[in-house]
Amino acid sequence: MTAHLVEYRVGPLTELPLGEGRAYVAGGDMVAVFRLRDGSLHAVSAICPHAGGPIADGLADAEVVICPLHQHIFDLTTGCSKTGQPPLTVYPVRVDDEGELVVGVPA
Repeated sequence: MTAHLVEYRVGPLTELPLGEGRAYVAGGDMVAVFRLRDGSLHAVSAICPHAGGPIADGLADAEVVICPLHQHIFDLTTGCSKTGQPPLTVYPVRVDDEGELVVGVPA
């Protein structure tokens, strides 16, 4: 069974530069959205489960993000840790017709 999602507009795509991440509030969740250099978008929990690090400030490539505090590595597609930590939540993210980032959060 799939959980029902509520979509939240979190900000304009133009304010998220290629190759960077930003933290947004979507409903009651803190979400880190990454706009990779190829233009693709990924959204995961904004807080590292290890020590509360700011995931949006981490380094990201086409597959992973590295937490800036203790270098824990998380897969951007699955949220799974490659360094033995609990996983990040993965959120669907898209750009709407008006150029706004939209993040889906379970209801």
